Parts: sequence; C-alpha cells; structure tokens
Amino acid sequence: MPTVAWLAALPWAASFAAIPRLARSKPSLSDVAPVTGPGVSIIIPARNESGQIETVVRSALASTYHPLEVIVVDDRSTDDTARKVAALAATDPRLRLVPGRELPRGWYGKPWACQQGADAATSEVLLFTDADTTHHPDLLAHAVSMLRESRADLLTVAPRQLVVSFWERVVMPHIWVMLGTRYHPSTVNAATRPRDVIANGQFMMFPRASYEAVGEHAAVKGEVVEDLAIAQQVVRLGKKLHFAFAYELMETRMYQNLGQLIEGWSKNLFIGSRLSFGHQPLLRFLAPLLLALDGVFWLAPPVLLCVALLGYAHAFLPAAAIATALSVLFWALISFGMQAPMWYGLLYPLGAGMFLVILARSVWRGTRRVEWRGRVYDEVTGLATEPVPPSGPARG
Repeated sequence: MPTVAWLAALPWAASFAAIPRLARSKPSLSDVAPVTGPGVSIIIPARNESGQIETVVRSALASTYHPLEVIVVDDRSTDDTARKVAALAATDPRLRLVPGRELPRGWYGKPWACQQGADAATSEVLLFTDADTTHHPDLLAHAVSMLRESRADLLTVAPRQLVVSFWERVVMPHIWVMLGTRYHPSTVNAATRPRDVIANGQFMMFPRASYEAVGEHAAVKGEVVEDLAIAQQVVRLGKKLHFAFAYELMETRMYQNLGQLIEGWSKNLFIGSRLSFGHQPLLRFLAPLLLALDGVFWLAPPVLLCVALLGYAHAFLPAAAIATALSVLFWALISFGMQAPMWYGLLYPLGAGMFLVILARSVWRGTRRVEWRGRVYDEVTGLATEPVPPSGPARG
C-alpha cells in the first residue's frame, strides 16, 4: 500500500497511545490497609429501584466495617421499592427507610434525596452511593482508610463497570473511553481547576464536617449532573478531592437495556459536557460539538471504506481500510478491558452511531426537558411533574 495511505491513517494509529492510560488502575483502594473507626452512614437515594434495591442494601449490610448505618431514601417511588426496603429493615436495625418528602421548587430529585439522607444520618462519615451498585464486604474498610490517608474532603471511586447486554457492550465503551481519557484519577487528583475534576455519584464519601463546609447537596440543588457539580464545588472552595479505583471492591451495572441507556445519557451528556467547562462560555458552547467530533472520528473510516468499495472515491480505499482495521483492533482491546468479548470491536461503528444519536437527543432536549424515572423537570418554573406516589404502609 502507498505510504500516503499509512500516513492518512496515522490519527487512528495514534489512538492506541490512550490504551496504557486507560489500563492504569492506580491509585486503588486495594492498596491501603483496611481499618475500622468512625461511624459511617451509607445513604442510598432510590427512585423506582425495585429490581436492584435489595442487592445494594444486602451488600452494604454485609460490610465488615463497623459502626455502620444504612439509610435508604425512597424518592417517592411509584413501584414497590419502599416495601422491599421496609421488609429488610424489619430484620436489621442498622437499616432505615426514609420516605422522601415532596420535591421543593428549584431542586432536582437526586440532590434532594441525598440531602434528606444526610439530614437523617448520625455518623461522622457520610457515603452517598447508588442503587445500581454492589459493595464488597471490605469496601468501606479500605475506603475509610484511604479517606484518612489522603486527608480528602471528598473521596470518590471508579468501580468495575459491568456490561452484560448487547447494547451495553456496544455503546458503553464509547462513553467510558471518553470519560476515562479526560478524567483519569491520576490527573484529577493533581488538578487545581474545577473544570478538570469529576466525582462519581455512585460513591462519594465525605467527612461530615467537609460535607457541611462545601454547602451539602443544597449547593448543587439545581444541577442535573450533581456529582460533577459537587466535585467542582469542592475544588473551587480549596478543599481536597481524591479519586481512586475500586475494581476489586465494587461493581455497578448502570443500565440494563437500551431504553434505560438512552434515557440516562440523554440526561447527562449535553448538560455534563457544558458544566465541565464552568465559566468558559466559548468552551461551554463548543463542548457538545467536541463530543460529536469524537463520534464522527470513529465513524469516518468505515463510512469512507463503504463508499470506496461501492466505486466512489476509490483512491481513499487503502487509507480507509487501514484506519478501519486499526479502529476495530482498538475497540476490541477496549471490549476486552471491560470484560466483554473482543469481537464486539467489529461492532464499534454501531456504538459510535448510537452515541451520536443519544448526543443529538441530549442536545435537542438541552435543559428545557430533563426527564428521569418518570419525572419531567421544567427549567422555567423550577418544578417537576411526576406520577402520584402510592400511599399507605408500603412507603414505610
């Protein structure tokens, strides 16, 4: 093949430089010795989580750490989430169900649920975690150790992300490569600007004094991507954020089907990309475009290859073939790293295309229509419409 073809494919070959960064899983919670000590309150905001709430609660209660309390805030669920938690609470005094109060004007649901959980908590250390997570019995012991060792005001972790279904394995790698490249813990921990940090709402641990000092969840009450916003608030106020891996100690499966995946990332992509650039108007404006260019970058080689094979732009055939082969290999390695079959690399164009569809949906909705778990938020009024929750003893 002509040398020019290899040169044209060089940007896709350069992508492999990101592999060592993405594969590096340090710092890790597993590297610190487990401890016991101050009481920990695990706070789980839950809205319509019937299918997975028992898993996270049981895993939290199985912790080797003590003293410990688990607080589930039922965020006005319309399913039997509250009933399942109430049944578990009847068997373990460390578990409490807090029925969520009506959403106030100007608040989004998750920050409000987290705030109610914090208000009910009695411990010196607060851990906010999500209903889609599973905790290893030693997770807390290692996390409190790293919180103490790092002297952090906020400790957040990256758990192992499970991708089980077809669409998870096709789409989620594109999201995690994007996030992992920009927000690797080694970079986040050295950052001094709010735009360069992030937190994972699946695990945010604060000393209570630090949580109060940054304004609690009330400081981010109007943010859809509240974990990113609270990380920025921590750094903005001169506090310390520490980000670590927890692959051996925690796992999560964020979405279990295509509908959930589209709903979740439609909520986060546009707003999160703009929020990540803080008070830089030009970059905030361009952020969604930059995300789109990432998808176009990966789609260009196979599209051009198909065009060339159909007899058009035949001169681009060698370069397109090389770039496509390199792209397939890159995504096969990413699939392997996410514990999915490597042959999913062949389907990476489908994942890139679906990523662009979700991004377009997210941009189209913007902040004027934010929807999650049946709630629809109105940007103008600051109010949310939602189904009426069930009444009676099932809500605890």
